[in-house]
Amino acid sequence: MNPLFEPIIEGILADGYGMADNFLNPVEVKALANQLHKRHMEGQFRAAGIGNQQVLVENAIRGDEILWIDEASATLAESAFLKRIGEFVQYVNQTCYLGLREFEFHYARYPAGTFYKRHLDQFRSDSRRKLSVICYLNTDWQEADGGQLALYIPDQNGEAERQLTITPTGGRLVCFESGRLEHEVLPATRERLSITGWLKTG
Repeated sequence: MNPLFEPIIEGILADGYGMADNFLNPVEVKALANQLHKRHMEGQFRAAGIGNQQVLVENAIRGDEILWIDEASATLAESAFLKRIGEFVQYVNQTCYLGLREFEFHYARYPAGTFYKRHLDQFRSDSRRKLSVICYLNTDWQEADGGQLALYIPDQNGEAERQLTITPTGGRLVCFESGRLEHEVLPATRERLSITGWLKTG
């Protein structure tokens, strides 16, 4: 049993989502946040789009800027993160038999005041995304800073739902079922940073 991964798995099996507050330690959070800012200063980020190809930019729906992480050109900090994600994928496959074969991740930077309206991560034309993963890179985040992740969790009958809000605390990882839980990013009063991605079948 992996003490870091098991609580995430237990949460997903019980409620469709799971969390780990110490997926990254403070040193790792700072290293990745610094790398994000360096790449942003170099002009590598672009406005995020919507849809399967993420071509259409629609600021009324989402306001984040993203940069996909390429394993081939990853820094030491990025490679260490991706290695831990790979270990998590193996653990999920061993315990949940999801048949995950690949993953993809990008940096996400939300300038102050931006948001991402309620949506589902799994596309109608592509069901390979099974689990959505968000790992936060924020320092000293306070509840008053906003920027919470709102998950909409249906009951067993699908007749009602409850809203759960999660603060984007640095080092915290949130994982949830891509095709089941709709979610949104609430506006924040300061810059909000994360690495976001999906665990996928082939």
